Amino acid sequence: MLGDGGESPSRYELLSMVKKHSNLIGKTVVDEQDASDVEMDQKFWHDVLDLYFIGGRESKEQQDDDLLFFVRKMGLHGYGFNDNLEGNSPYFVRRWASKLDDLVGESSVIIDWRRSLYLNLIAHTSYSVTVAICSRQSLQNYQSNQGTPLSPIYKILKTVYASPSRVNFHLDSRKEVETKPAYPDICFAVDDFDSTFDAVVLTDTDHCYCVLLNAVGGAAFPTQMPPQDDTTTSSETGQINKTKLTLFSGFVSYQMVREAYDAGKSGFGSLLAFGHSSGKTKTDRIYMKGPGGRGEVEVAVSGVADHSLDEFGSPHSPLHISEGGFKIGAMVRKAASVAQVAAKNAYAAARNNSDGGMDMVPLKCCLMSISLPWEHIAHDLLFKLKADVFQ
Repeated sequence: MLGDGGESPSRYELLSMVKKHSNLIGKTVVDEQDASDVEMDQKFWHDVLDLYFIGGRESKEQQDDDLLFFVRKMGLHGYGFNDNLEGNSPYFVRRWASKLDDLVGESSVIIDWRRSLYLNLIAHTSYSVTVAICSRQSLQNYQSNQGTPLSPIYKILKTVYASPSRVNFHLDSRKEVETKPAYPDICFAVDDFDSTFDAVVLTDTDHCYCVLLNAVGGAAFPTQMPPQDDTTTSSETGQINKTKLTLFSGFVSYQMVREAYDAGKSGFGSLLAFGHSSGKTKTDRIYMKGPGGRGEVEVAVSGVADHSLDEFGSPHSPLHISEGGFKIGAMVRKAASVAQVAAKNAYAAARNNSDGGMDMVPLKCCLMSISLPWEHIAHDLLFKLKADVFQ
């Protein structure tokens, strides 16, 4: 076993070993001649997982999530071994325990230890997603000179979590969700997407909707890692400020979102796919593919209602409540008034920014999820480092 006969390797040393023996990541057809003997050795991956996620003090002290994921070996017809205890999911989950072999028991024989190590590395890394509205000119300037960060018109930063499960939100009843295995894809879902991104509204034909997923810490960033060229060290504290690792970045223009929203069907090839919700309100799902077809972003798009002509609080208004009514009536009127003001402002901005070629409609875009293949994420966590493009 790794570490026998001496001190166990540090997390940084273990990650260096993993990187050295990760030539197979991203290959759809595996040629065993391209792989090292270690890379094909399941015992090596078993021992690395044991040291990194079971025996390491750092993992027990700093991990917020004590779940460990184990990927099943793939049979001739895909995943599934008729194991009544685990079902036919491509993976199963256990809570952390002090001994790995006791944790998995007889299931050890069906575990792909190499893929399990990568899945846990992904699941126990920390992530953030940035949703921003940028101008087309700003994006063009960035693409021509990537040394200059983008200056977004508006942006929101949100913590997200990697999961081998996919959450299917029902737009007609957001309390209803379905969860099913997504692996070999990894899903980053935003459960409160409707409230988190309520203010992300495209109000100008020059606007672009931008999504950025970053890895920011956790298992893929061991504290023993020495300073690199793309990290900075504080002279006062001596602490390393790690650069964010960008895993996904993409954008679509207002026109693309608007045309998909109006058409209600796919019209953008690999860039955008489209699907309707069955609810009464006009809220639709748009799927954006990342550059080169890598990854998928799911966005709930809805038009902002124009209340500029409404006479709020009139006797004919459904929200009109007599003076003798409950005090909650005043609270409802106040909340609705705030919403109306926001909608009026959005429409005023839309009218002012209209270029005359398109009847401008403000569109609210709420990010629901990002999905990426696990091999892309694992490869980038091990081999790439890229700065955040936003200031």
